[in-house]
Amino acid sequence: MRDALRSVLTRKPLLPAPRRGGVPAEALLPLVERVPAMAEPCRMHPSVYAIEAAVIDWARRTGLRADPAVGFHRMAGRAFAEFDAAAAALFAQWLTWLFHFDDELDEGPCPLEIFQGLLEGTAQHPLEAAFADLWRVTSARMSNRWRARFAMGLQRQHDACRTEARNRATGRIPTIEEYPALRRGTVGPYLYDLVEPCLRVEVPAWVHACDPWRDLVEACSDTIAWCNDVASRPKEQGDAHNLVVIAMHELGLEEWEATAWVLDRIEERCADMRDAARLLPLDELEPKEARDASKVACAYLAAPRAHLDWLLESARYT
Repeated sequence: MRDALRSVLTRKPLLPAPRRGGVPAEALLPLVERVPAMAEPCRMHPSVYAIEAAVIDWARRTGLRADPAVGFHRMAGRAFAEFDAAAAALFAQWLTWLFHFDDELDEGPCPLEIFQGLLEGTAQHPLEAAFADLWRVTSARMSNRWRARFAMGLQRQHDACRTEARNRATGRIPTIEEYPALRRGTVGPYLYDLVEPCLRVEVPAWVHACDPWRDLVEACSDTIAWCNDVASRPKEQGDAHNLVVIAMHELGLEEWEATAWVLDRIEERCADMRDAARLLPLDELEPKEARDASKVACAYLAAPRAHLDWLLESARYT
């Protein structure tokens, strides 16, 4: 099992570098030279076009829009390249929903009260209907404990979004100390819980509660969220909920200096991911449980480079 984790950390190149359609994301390219786990592009799932078709069909059926130029199917196709197409397609559908949800909260008419509708299973808003459809498929094979953990993550996102709304109303900028936990909430903590049902496994509760697992998930979340902050900064001018903006404000840096500072923090969190993965208690699990936990951990370890490749080619932030 540890060999599988090690192979993700030291994976050799399998594809040429992705096309660079997203100019802002090119600010992240120094990470390719500085972070071993992000040095080479991820392998793309061989069924990526079938994954795309599944996402488009689902989005049309639920009233959402799946823009091929944004390409959530390609992010999922990289993160789940070693698994079956159904796993990647389900995760891509969730990504499509999550980014619609995020855009509605930031830019559209969607009120924060929609969280209550999600938790209660109503379908009055298109996002609620799409969520209900995904939830029916995703939760069917999972335990009540996993469902409670997912609901807790949704509540955390609700609370974090309310904090952001208050900050925007008062013009308050979060501090560098406050921001990581806040960002882990707004990014959707349940996103990382979704890896398990996508892979049709469930990691034991005590593993979820152990320090190395929590450290792995939090470092993965920070890495992806802060890379997203760098790439989205030009598009989201005026929003203080961005680590680059916060570094400029609190440390008195120019934007290019703040971006370099954020890249340093991302490099540190990637090292934290690697260290946490090496401390996972896989030897204390039964063989099947160890295989299942290793699969989920490998997906986490692959996620930052899969996300970087997506940022470089997606039209979302151009």
